[in-house]
Amino acid sequence: MTHPWFQASAAPRVLAHRGLVPPDAEGVAENTLAAFAAAHAAGATYVESDCHLTADGEVILFHDDDLVRVAGDPRRVADVGLRELQAIMGTRGGLLTLAEALDSFPTLRFNLDVKVEAAAAPVGRAVAAHAERVLLTSFSDERRRVALRSAADGGGSPATSGGTRTIARVLGAVASRSERLARRALAGVDALQVPERHRGVRIVTRRLLDAAHRSGVEVHVWTVNDAGDMRRLLEMGVDGLVTDRADTALDVLSGRA
Repeated sequence: MTHPWFQASAAPRVLAHRGLVPPDAEGVAENTLAAFAAAHAAGATYVESDCHLTADGEVILFHDDDLVRVAGDPRRVADVGLRELQAIMGTRGGLLTLAEALDSFPTLRFNLDVKVEAAAAPVGRAVAAHAERVLLTSFSDERRRVALRSAADGGGSPATSGGTRTIARVLGAVASRSERLARRALAGVDALQVPERHRGVRIVTRRLLDAAHRSGVEVHVWTVNDAGDMRRLLEMGVDGLVTDRADTALDVLSGRA
């Protein structure tokens, strides 16, 4: 049975990568209240975001380990409390805790990347009551599994996308043309979220798509911002585009671009 996360709309899906920051939105940072509101206003159903833990134990939506790129502050996110982070981000679009995001955007589906080990269990607890509209992922399969177990302890069962080791196992199975190994590698995941290429090596191929689809697993490609690339990947049969330009991707899907 398909997880409810996937039932909000038919594939192919547009996943608004860290929300949407329009080109004319001066001063607005990614992963903020303003960015998610813009994605929602553009018509996005799915948003991708990242989870870190503050010094006082709050799960926030933030990508980087530190504040250098976003705020010019050298401190690590884990060393700063929630109130101070809210003040820093107040003029940059508005910081969101995970709980605030889930409550503020009840119609959005969230694709959440657990960035640090300390955040894994708290993320699972936070999404347990919203599991039908959450997909949990991480580059670390262990972090992902900790978050899933924590959600299950709270009575929730989010969807999930495989981490780096899972993806490596799937790619190995596809390269060996072993459907049995591919099915084994894909067991327990609902999606694979991958770049089209990694270090010059093509990841997204028709063989990968066919293997995933035979196991009922979707393939989402990140981060795709060019309309021509979007059309080409959709023609290949990918199930989702993770993009900074959710507005453009939605226009491509509708035939307006």
